[in-house]
Amino acid sequence: MNASDLPSLQEENHFKILRLLKAQPYLSQRDLTDALGVSLGKTNYCLKALLTKGFIKMQSFPKSPNKLAYVYVLSPVGITEKVGLTVRFLKLKIAEFKSLALEIEALKYEMNQSNPKQIVPTS
Repeated sequence: MNASDLPSLQEENHFKILRLLKAQPYLSQRDLTDALGVSLGKTNYCLKALLTKGFIKMQSFPKSPNKLAYVYVLSPVGITEKVGLTVRFLKLKIAEFKSLALEIEALKYEMNQSNPKQIVPTS
């Protein structure tokens, strides 16, 4: 996996928002902020970018007593983008997992070589 295949931090935030909104379209910006662990301004910035790109649509829901409440709906383009980002993140996480597994095995080997009395299981 080369550097151009790696998702950017912005793509990661967009991906997380798209996943959250797909599962729970009624989340408020504050709910999204809490789930993402970023500032409210950053969440607002990301939502505006997703709206501008046409990945999400913002709709009011008339039955709500709060007339300022909105629901965020993934557009067909947003669903396609989410699928593409999911593939990229899955490839990245699998590569990270494999790398970590190799590092763990190397550390176990080093431990067993340096301290044969305390054998560390290799699997």
